[in-house]
Amino acid sequence: MYIYSMNKTALLLIDHGSKKKAANDMINDIVNLIILKKPHVIVVGAHMELASPTIEDGINECIKQGAKNIIAQPFMLSPGRHTTEDIPQMVAKIAKKFPDINISTSSHLGVHPLLVDIILERAGIE
Repeated sequence: MYIYSMNKTALLLIDHGSKKKAANDMINDIVNLIILKKPHVIVVGAHMELASPTIEDGINECIKQGAKNIIAQPFMLSPGRHTTEDIPQMVAKIAKKFPDINISTSSHLGVHPLLVDIILERAGIE
């Protein structure tokens, strides 16, 4: 895996999107938390479908902020159709419009030991 220089690199965090505003607003919350942790990285949120900003809107915003490398990161746990086919295909199609920008797609979030603590905390299990 190539580790990009964080100079001019953007993280485009992509969730599914929803008809519910509260669900869509959550992407902004996680984007803001990432920015607090990595203030030197351009971080933008987008929705795959059903809501704005779209993936294309997100890519445009990353470029507007000066990104030369964009990492599209699905904000989804499992390797379903959206993370293995839909999002990579959508990103690749949009990337053709920007030949001077390196745009790649990462994989789903998957299983991680830190998720165990989050699950137990949310369930109220000590």
